[in-house]
Amino acid sequence: MKKMFALLLALVMVFALVACGGNKDMIYAVEAGSAGEAVAQEKGFEINSVDTQAKALMEVQAGTSDAAIIDSLMAGAMVGEGTSYPNLKVTDQKLTEELYGAGCRKGSDLTKYINEVMSVAYADGTMLKLAQTYGVQEALVKQPEATGFTPGADGDIAYIKAKGTLVVGITDFAPMDYKNDQGEWIGFDADMAKLVADKLGVKVEFVEIDWDNKVFELDGKAIDVVWNGMTLTDAMLKAMECTNAYCNNAQVVVTKK
Repeated sequence: MKKMFALLLALVMVFALVACGGNKDMIYAVEAGSAGEAVAQEKGFEINSVDTQAKALMEVQAGTSDAAIIDSLMAGAMVGEGTSYPNLKVTDQKLTEELYGAGCRKGSDLTKYINEVMSVAYADGTMLKLAQTYGVQEALVKQPEATGFTPGADGDIAYIKAKGTLVVGITDFAPMDYKNDQGEWIGFDADMAKLVADKLGVKVEFVEIDWDNKVFELDGKAIDVVWNGMTLTDAMLKAMECTNAYCNNAQVVVTKK
């Protein structure tokens, strides 16, 4: 009887672990500083932190990690038949549900300006058209009506206009920011950043950053905005001036087939 009870207890523990979205005996590749890393640490998983989510997939492909925890929007673009990783699969383990936003320096008026551009772009259909281009239309979040925001004379908007460039911090993260065959940055986030720069009357410059150091890059004025499928966590909302949410997302687990 005791043996039977012990066996049943072990089975319950296994099913409970699976229900929580993972196996603690596995090694999970995650992007350093990401929401995926945070949820893996919260669940007590053994992790292999790498520079980007793309590299997390490479770790699984190479067999140096058992699974990767990445954003569902990236998984949809990069994993499965007809993608860069046809021999990988997205499991049914959804670890979190979350929202994407862009982040500016604390107190920056650029945040309100981006919100205004997104509101207008949502209302006139531009945002939906761009989302359809990259297959993220189902994840779009409805934007509030535009408020007619007017920037001041001494804020980040004035600073950006004076230098003539909007510097956007990104990583290689399809379908939000990635390079085409001509080496140009494209993607839903990249195209929205281009739209903001166009409205400002400045050029746009994309700079690849260490995702774990994004707040330092902003505060040091190496970049003006982080626009790269950034999850609006409590930590990010505290450290940055964040825009309205514009896309739904989740953290999912990817393994070999």
